[in-house]
Amino acid sequence: MEREYELFEQLPDGSPMWRGQASGLHGVRLKLQEIAKTTTNECFAMYLPTKEIVARLNLGAGKPLVVQIAYDNRLATARTEVLRLHGYEVVSVIGNEAAKAVLGLPQQCDLFIVGHAAPEETRTEMVGWLKMKYPGVRIIALNSPKIRELVGADYNVTLNGPEVWLKMIAGALRGPQKSGLPPNH
Repeated sequence: MEREYELFEQLPDGSPMWRGQASGLHGVRLKLQEIAKTTTNECFAMYLPTKEIVARLNLGAGKPLVVQIAYDNRLATARTEVLRLHGYEVVSVIGNEAAKAVLGLPQQCDLFIVGHAAPEETRTEMVGWLKMKYPGVRIIALNSPKIRELVGADYNVTLNGPEVWLKMIAGALRGPQKSGLPPNH
């Protein structure tokens, strides 16, 4: 059974206006693109039970957008809260297929975080896909103590609390990087 997502447009005064619903991430992708074509305002899709924002379009300048590919709902929610408290916009998705569906939308991304709660080959495959689709955007891999480095990631950190990875995120976002849009967009 696919999740139901609510679609919103963020009005200039900061208030969200409900624009519809979509079933599943592929439905979100199609409907959100349709809505974004009709406005210059930010548009986003949210799973209301967890308040997860899974996609954003027409994102204006402002807070850096961190896209988190997680493999555990509880950890994704906790990291999202920490990142937002530290001033980042966050899109969180669970698993590689969901990430590919959401990131198939042409959108600006400033940084990717790849979570630790999946097999190394699953995570390595995601890093490779991100590097191909978003070559100028840095990737931070959160690793379990058993894995010191995830091949292809720009930064690797052993997961042991947010203090270390928050510093790494700040450093990664300060350095020069290419456009966070996928090629041909």
